[in-house]
Amino acid sequence: MSKQSKFAVVRGRRIEYRRFAGTKPHAPGIVLLHEGLGSVSMWGNFPFRLAHATGCEVVVYSRFGYGQSDPRLSAFAVDYMHHEALEVLPEFLERLEISHPVLLGHSNGASIAIIYAGARGALKGLILEAPHVLVEDVCVRAIAAVKATFETTDLPRKLGRHHADSEHAFRGWNDIWLHPDFRKWNIEEYLPRIACPVLAIQGRDDEYGTMAHVEAIKRQVPASVEVLPLDRCGHSPHRDQPEAVLHAVKRFVAGLA
Repeated sequence: MSKQSKFAVVRGRRIEYRRFAGTKPHAPGIVLLHEGLGSVSMWGNFPFRLAHATGCEVVVYSRFGYGQSDPRLSAFAVDYMHHEALEVLPEFLERLEISHPVLLGHSNGASIAIIYAGARGALKGLILEAPHVLVEDVCVRAIAAVKATFETTDLPRKLGRHHADSEHAFRGWNDIWLHPDFRKWNIEEYLPRIACPVLAIQGRDDEYGTMAHVEAIKRQVPASVEVLPLDRCGHSPHRDQPEAVLHAVKRFVAGLA
């Protein structure tokens, strides 16, 4: 198990990452893409448990502005997930010499994985936790509520345990999702271009999104798509229902061999 973060230089700046060794030499690597307020440390022990359950090497990293990675050089724009998927992620994978991985994305990370899969391909599989493919009213309301919580509670201090600059991490994500221009954001155009198998996981009690996202994925992706709806599960299936997620991912990855 990797206990300390390392840093890769991507686009001239440092990205924090950790690698968790697998036990199966020829198994595909799994790269985790975090949520809108996530980081390396916010995955908790899930990466270690995932490597143990699947036998795959697991790699997790913090995007610019998150965790201990260097800050972003510019404010978030409507296309910030496109930039991550098309510019940063490919170079990060190249730096770590990771080819044809399984991408496991959570929330914003799942959206980034969809864009990468639809535009770049070269994946063994795609695992999507609570993905966003469009903007729903329920999501905007939830994000507005989190803004109020951030400004009136000790949430900044709590986030400070996981981010070098919690204000920077929070405002970038929150401000763009609440910007009027973001209401038109939609990445469904990438779905018909996805050629690898997909596992889509969605909590039925997700406060940030409905089953509409995984239904769109099931309907529009031409490759095989398995949808796993989970009861008593909110926006973070790997935290709310870890055993169910680990079991499903283990079975999915084994089927890719």
